[in-house]
Amino acid sequence: MTICASHFGNRPMTWAMLAAGMTLMAHDAVAQSGDTIRIGTMFVTEGALASLGQEANRGLEIALAEFDGTIAGKKIVVFKEGTNATPDLAVQKARKLIEQDKVDVIVGPLSGGEGLAVKEYAKTVPSKTFVNGAAASQDTTMRDPAPNLFSFRVDGAQMTAGLGKYVYDEKKYRNVAIVAEDYAYPYTQVAGFVSEFCGRGGKIADRYWVPLGTKDYSSVIARIPSDVDAVYVVVGGADAVNFLSQYYQTGGKAPLIGGSITVDSDVLNSKGPFRSKIIGILSSSNSADESEAPEWQAFAKTYRARFPDGLPAPSSLAAAYYISMKAMLLGLQAARGDVSGNQDVLKEALRTLKFDTPTGPISLDQNRQAIADNFLMEVTSRPDGSLYNKVVKVVPQVNATLNMPREPYIAMGAPSRTNPPCRQVGKVL
Repeated sequence: MTICASHFGNRPMTWAMLAAGMTLMAHDAVAQSGDTIRIGTMFVTEGALASLGQEANRGLEIALAEFDGTIAGKKIVVFKEGTNATPDLAVQKARKLIEQDKVDVIVGPLSGGEGLAVKEYAKTVPSKTFVNGAAASQDTTMRDPAPNLFSFRVDGAQMTAGLGKYVYDEKKYRNVAIVAEDYAYPYTQVAGFVSEFCGRGGKIADRYWVPLGTKDYSSVIARIPSDVDAVYVVVGGADAVNFLSQYYQTGGKAPLIGGSITVDSDVLNSKGPFRSKIIGILSSSNSADESEAPEWQAFAKTYRARFPDGLPAPSSLAAAYYISMKAMLLGLQAARGDVSGNQDVLKEALRTLKFDTPTGPISLDQNRQAIADNFLMEVTSRPDGSLYNKVVKVVPQVNATLNMPREPYIAMGAPSRTNPPCRQVGKVL
């Protein structure tokens, strides 16, 4: 297997070295050949979500290592491109991979807004095959999907399945404020949480939307009503570290509920005084740090052995890109490496693909969107003082409509700052 646009030796590379290497091209892989399969990948290397991109790269590397560098006798050649989580750059990098690097297929992107943009670009190159990396905006697949894009990553709403019900029924929360980043993926996360929580009878005090990359959250924190039972927070990476630090420094009292990346492994292993405050935070995601499933334990063991400088446990982004890359490789294997013509053989192989992953079995629905397990978790301390997400409950095989009837769910409209509204039976709150 040849890696282009980055370098991998026997020692782990620093993220700065990898990001810098994104502009380089290995000469032995430039020439096209019928004896190669050229796979393009994209993940974030700049900005607030760069730590998530680092984990994404680790996950896809583990998947690639499970194959011997060939599929059906063809050599695997991998091209990597870094993004900054903006839609325009994601499309620019996807176009470069297709038009300049002549890749056969693409795995990526990472962020929600990127996913919506790449979906539209995929429609312009129907002969190529795209597997979503980790972009979790609902409309990556739900509305007006691209026929050549497959998502083995659950969307942001699916990652909330069970959380709204749990905090209403078990924690007895009735009035919740929301702080979330102002782009497509958090809209989807909030939509899933609101649908469940308000459906049980809960009330949303207010929704506060903050730009990606916000450094100062003091004005938002000051506006959170003092009488709320909890705050649902959907920020990630460096933004999550900043918010958590400032929330507790300014005397935040209401319990926090985490979005899928708010208290992910990369945040739990960040340094800061907030660490002692976040034990007990509930969250939900498509993976859990300390799942007892043998498949997860094996994946985590491989992750730690391959990346001794990594996190104590793989993050949800490492799991997502591992699953997405492995799905592409399994599809190529089933297609016997056939990427000719419109890649119909590969697309059919992906459409019907079902496989066991570290986070449980995954299959696709009619829009080529993942159906998978979801995990409710609680931040817990290990004996050595490190933090992890302990599994509270597993919600099995959640589909894109949160296992609700499909047509009424889709008719609710795309997630946005205000949609869906907080609905109880017979009224809107």
